[in-house]
Amino acid sequence: MNIIKDENQNMGWNFDNSYIELTDKFYTRENPVTVESPKLTIFNRALGRSLGLNIEVLESNLGGEVFTGNLIPQGAEPISQAYAGHQFGYFTMLGDGRASLIGEHITPRGERYDIQLKGSGRTRYSRGGDGRAALGPMLREYIISESLYGLGIPTTRSLAVATTGERVAREDYLTGAILTRVASSHIRVGTFQFISAYGSRDELRLLAEYTLQRHFPNIIEEENRYLLLLKEVVTRQAELIAKWQIVGFIHGVMNTDNMTISGESIDFGPCAFMDIYDPKTVFSSIDRQGRYAYGNQADIAVWNLSRFADTLLPLIHDDQEKAIEIAREQVSEFYNIYNDSWLNGMRAKLGLFDKDVEDKDIIDELLNMMEKYRADFTNTFRGLTIDELKGMELFKTDEFMNWKSKWENRLNKQGQTKEEVIQLMKENNPSVIPRNHRVEEALAAAVDKGDLSLMKKFLSVLEKPYEYTVKQEEYANLPPKSYESYTTFCGT
Repeated sequence: MNIIKDENQNMGWNFDNSYIELTDKFYTRENPVTVESPKLTIFNRALGRSLGLNIEVLESNLGGEVFTGNLIPQGAEPISQAYAGHQFGYFTMLGDGRASLIGEHITPRGERYDIQLKGSGRTRYSRGGDGRAALGPMLREYIISESLYGLGIPTTRSLAVATTGERVAREDYLTGAILTRVASSHIRVGTFQFISAYGSRDELRLLAEYTLQRHFPNIIEEENRYLLLLKEVVTRQAELIAKWQIVGFIHGVMNTDNMTISGESIDFGPCAFMDIYDPKTVFSSIDRQGRYAYGNQADIAVWNLSRFADTLLPLIHDDQEKAIEIAREQVSEFYNIYNDSWLNGMRAKLGLFDKDVEDKDIIDELLNMMEKYRADFTNTFRGLTIDELKGMELFKTDEFMNWKSKWENRLNKQGQTKEEVIQLMKENNPSVIPRNHRVEEALAAAVDKGDLSLMKKFLSVLEKPYEYTVKQEEYANLPPKSYESYTTFCGT
């Protein structure tokens, strides 16, 4: 493994690694596995620029070496992190089985971000896996994470995808690739579960203190800071899940190891955006019981947060029964925060600036009709925003027209002008989302033909989804009927 020293400043990296200062209980020091023929496929110039990186250098052949782990920049200290988790309700030991956290980069603004290579080879935690990733799933994560960012939803982001020159065996032999992921941190509910199950109370306290320092420094001096840590995480997750629901995003694998303490969306395997509105919608091929269906995401978040609360009990109170009572009360606040966030978001989607007791009924009535008439989630609100009510059976019904009259009467009760209402709706109803057929179209061109032009054009449209431009209109078209039974796969 080579180490770049004199050229590090040219690349712009500025590593300052704090997680590695914890005991080695939390990680294993190991370098990414070198690859045969690294080649940069796509580089996120806007993100790279915001990180303070040298775009020209990293878009050269050097970038392919760095973004596959063949070259480790000066200051980077690669590790694989240990964590556990409940996967579909069953607890297991996990860890970075195909990822390498190469270090923590400090931006020119003083922000700290993990830089992780996903698909970087076998680690101590691989559990029989090959540690590699295929090009299609890595490009998919790039599209989804960047679209969430464009939608204003907290998320990890994608800096680059590079191919390895190797093949990975799945159902078939596929092109190997590595994704460079940028995150506020990779501390998960599963990280706390790992230490709770396999570590000591002192190690648990060490992790909690580190997490407070990194993500919640404003409460680190508080006497009840561990309870406040739980409160902060509950709040962030409640607000995050509400944002998912408001745009029809379905994560697909809400295991506890896929819930971050920072409140960022993470791990985009079998995720997808809902077309036809149906709370029972599931895309993931491995979610056979519908555990992580669209309508279940809030309840699953509470279940996951309860597992997080379990790990903090020894720190919250010496009396376990008292600790359980306090923690349960805090977790139960999720629904109040979530419901308020969701209701306020839905009000904004309907152009409502103020609050009225009838709002929830108006929203629920619309959603019930959307489910009944199998209306497209995004385009229902898009149609209301631009007053273009066509293309769906819903808009032709008397039920809808009656509802529309109620909605317009509600709008007339507030003081805003029609232009102000439309502007609010445009700011909260995306004109475009990464529709499944468009994602597959872009991935097929990139993977099968080596043509990234469709993906790059798609990304340029998703970058500003609330702008309602002419360029976006073709991407707002409804999907083919064949996509009503669309299935996604995790890629491992």
